[in-house]
Amino acid sequence: MGMTVLDVEAAKSEAIAYVDSQADAFRETNRTIWSFAEPSLLETRSAALLADLLERNGFAVERGVAGMPTAFVATWGAGEPLIGIMAEYDALPGLSQEAAAEQRPIVSGGYGHGCGHSVFGTASTFAALAAKEAAEKAGISGRIRLYGCPAEELLVGKVFMQRDGIFDGADVVLGWHPSDRTGADFISSKAMVSVRFTFHGVASHASAVPHRGRSALDGVELMNVGVNYMREHIKEDARIHYVITNGGVQPNVVPPTAKVWYYVRADKHRDVEEYVAWVTRIAEAAAMMSQTRVEWSIDTDCHEQIPNRVLADAIDRNLKLVGSPGFDDEERAFAERIRQTIPDAPEGPALNDEIEPVPAEPRLVKGSTDIGDVSWFAPVGHLRAATQANGSPGHSWQITACTGMSIGEKGGAVAAKALACTALDLLTSGELRRQAWADFRERRGAEEYTLLIPKDQGPPLP
Repeated sequence: MGMTVLDVEAAKSEAIAYVDSQADAFRETNRTIWSFAEPSLLETRSAALLADLLERNGFAVERGVAGMPTAFVATWGAGEPLIGIMAEYDALPGLSQEAAAEQRPIVSGGYGHGCGHSVFGTASTFAALAAKEAAEKAGISGRIRLYGCPAEELLVGKVFMQRDGIFDGADVVLGWHPSDRTGADFISSKAMVSVRFTFHGVASHASAVPHRGRSALDGVELMNVGVNYMREHIKEDARIHYVITNGGVQPNVVPPTAKVWYYVRADKHRDVEEYVAWVTRIAEAAAMMSQTRVEWSIDTDCHEQIPNRVLADAIDRNLKLVGSPGFDDEERAFAERIRQTIPDAPEGPALNDEIEPVPAEPRLVKGSTDIGDVSWFAPVGHLRAATQANGSPGHSWQITACTGMSIGEKGGAVAAKALACTALDLLTSGELRRQAWADFRERRGAEEYTLLIPKDQGPPLP
C-alpha cells in the first residue's frame, strides 16, 4: 500500500525539524570548511569532514572515486528509486576574508569561499541526512545518495564523475547554489572548455645574440592577438578569456617556454567545439609566425545545463513550504555595510528575504557549471538560496564574508530543507519521476553528447 499525501507531508515535517535540530552542527560544519578554504582538487579535509559525517549517520561511503582523491559517494537505503544530491566544497584563490563587513583577508592572497561552497557542501549533506532520517522513520524505500563533487570552480569534478559512470542509475539528481536570492532554478548555463597551450622556443641572450633565439612568448602573444581578432566573428553569447601563466623569467633571456590558459564558452556545446577548433588553428599559426612549436591539452569540457520545468515546480512548492531565510535586523545591518563596498549594488533591500517565482521560460545564465554534464543524462532539479548581501559580485570577498556567518547559514538551512523535501517527494511519487523524465527527454532531444577530453586522460590533478 502506497503512502498518502498526508504521510509524505508528515515525513517532510520530520526532515525540516531535523535540519532545525542540527543547527549547531550545521554551523560548525560550515565554518570549519569555510576556515579550511581548500582549493580545487585539494579539498582533502573538507571532503573528509562531510564523508565522515555521512558515514557516522548510516551512509555507506566510497572515497576517491573517478580518479580524484577528494571525490566521494555516500549512499543510504536499498532498492529503487535512487535520488541524488550534489555537494561542492572548493574555495577560490585571492578571496581569503574574515566574516567582516570590510575587506580584511585572513591570509593575504589566500583562498576563500567567495562562491559560498562551504555552505553549499554543508547544506547538501544535511539535506541528505534529513531525507534519510525522515524516510527511515516513515518506512520510505529507495536510496538517497550524496555526491561529493570536487573542483567545481575548475568545472572538473562532475565532468569526470559523469564520464566514469558515477551518476549512472540515478532517477533524479538535485542540487543548489548560494546566491543573493531564493527560488527554484529554471535555467540553462554556458558550455565551457578549459584548454592550456604551451609554446616551445629557443633560449638566447636577448641583446647579444637575439637572432639565435625563438621566443615562446612571441608565440603566446601572437596567438592572443589572433584570438582577439576572432572575437568579432563569433556569436554574441560566446565568451573567450585567458591568462598567461608563464611568460618567461627575465627580459634578457629569450623565453624558451611560455604558457597561456584559455576558457572558451558559449550557450551551446556544439558552438564551443567549433570555437576551440578555431582557437587551436590560431595557435598553430602563431607558432608558425614565431618559428616556435605549440602543444595543447584540454583540462575539462563542460556542457550547458538542461533545465527541467517539472522539477523546478516541485522545488518551488517545497520552498514555499519551508519559507524564506528569515534574516534579522543585525544580519540586515551587516549586509547593508557590505553593500556600501559594492559600487554598483542594485536598489532594494540589503538581504532578499522572499521566494522568487519560477520564470515562464528558462533563464540563460552567463556562467558555467559542471552540473550541466549531469543534466545530459538524468533530470536535474536545482535551486538557489539567499546566503549573501543583495548584489554581491560573484567570486568576491563580500561573498566569503557572508558565507562564514549566520547569513550564509540561514540561506543554507532553507536549501537543505527544500532539497530534503523534494527528495522525499521523488522517493514516494513515481508519477513525479515519470513527468520529470518526460520533460528531460523532450528538452534533451537526440543531440549526441560529445566530450573533447581524450578517453585515456584523467582529471588534471595538481
